[in-house]
Amino acid sequence: LVANAVCIVGSATPPVATIFHASTNPENDGNKLLQRKDQFQLLTLPERLTPLENGGVRTGTPLPPVDVVDMREELKAGNRGIFSSSLDIALQKTLDNGEQAILFLNRRGSASYVFCRDCGKSLDCPRCSTPLTYHTRLADADLLCHHCGYTKELPKQCPTCSSTKIKKFGLGIEKVELEIQERFPSARTLRWDSDSTHKKDADDIILSHFVSQRSNILIGTQMLAKGLDLPMVTLVGIILADVSLNLPDPFAAERTFQVLTQVAGRAGRSERGGRVILQTFQPDHFAIKAAAEHDFQAFYENEISIRKELGYPPFSRMVRLEFRNLDNQKAESSTRSMVEYLRTKKRREGKVETEVMGPLPCFYGKINNQYRWQIIIRGPDPVSLLPSRFLEGWKVEVDPPNLL
Repeated sequence: LVANAVCIVGSATPPVATIFHASTNPENDGNKLLQRKDQFQLLTLPERLTPLENGGVRTGTPLPPVDVVDMREELKAGNRGIFSSSLDIALQKTLDNGEQAILFLNRRGSASYVFCRDCGKSLDCPRCSTPLTYHTRLADADLLCHHCGYTKELPKQCPTCSSTKIKKFGLGIEKVELEIQERFPSARTLRWDSDSTHKKDADDIILSHFVSQRSNILIGTQMLAKGLDLPMVTLVGIILADVSLNLPDPFAAERTFQVLTQVAGRAGRSERGGRVILQTFQPDHFAIKAAAEHDFQAFYENEISIRKELGYPPFSRMVRLEFRNLDNQKAESSTRSMVEYLRTKKRREGKVETEVMGPLPCFYGKINNQYRWQIIIRGPDPVSLLPSRFLEGWKVEVDPPNLL
């Protein structure tokens, strides 16, 4: 049955590849790779619609202004705290006015990792190749692995050198909440992250409490980037905009721009107006600057030129193959064998435009006792290189969202 239905896909931060295909006329482009059958028609909504207290709607409401705070300058001025002087003042003013604020940091826990100041050894998960995160409000332990769920109490001595100089380092959302409670005793805080939403209906309960103004500061991770319409929120504070920006992934800038833009859009959604304070150590990065200006086009033009130069999607297709094994040598040898097969097939079929990269250990090289190795295939039609058999045990991603 053909219904001839129309599908409208909407987003304030659509994927770069989607906008490219929506903006490209395949009739004028000789590259068959770019001649997609599923072309989109691009429609734009250039103005924000703001509901009025009398029930009407106002058009043309400007997006909230974003103040970019260079945290390097804050350090030079002697401020080593979580909050810049601008955010500190803005939070107090918001509370005094009886309004609400959102604080965003895309990092769970209280400290990013724990290490020994004598030998430098970090406390890592024994099942994963990642540091354990320090939490102040775990029920049974202090340290948690965010990949496999392993927990452990914070040791009094270093397990490597027996030193007692154990140091908690870095910043997490729990630490932000504790700092708020210390600096602003009148603040009523709520925390919204995956650690606080294990129970059934926890998301709805947290939001209902905030909407009913039982809380005036909502502190959270990327869950805050959802399309929330909170008219009493007049301030959004982005504690550290750089958290995901420097990951070894070609799509890191896009994800950073998307989440910053979405979070910033939670402010000023009523007649009260609003503002955003964005704290960063990289104020000149194009993704940070574009997010601060609510300028998708500027971000798109920078990002698409980088991808064209480096040959990343949408100027190529990409396949990611991942193999896991409890034995690291077996994982590596299986990946090497697959690379040899793919390169042999590539030469035999004359696919000179296709690149086979690997074997490569994944960024998170070990998760839940399994070692992870990957292969990246990039080219006009990388799927055609895949074997019809022998893929048992392999994770295959076509046009993967990330390479981590």
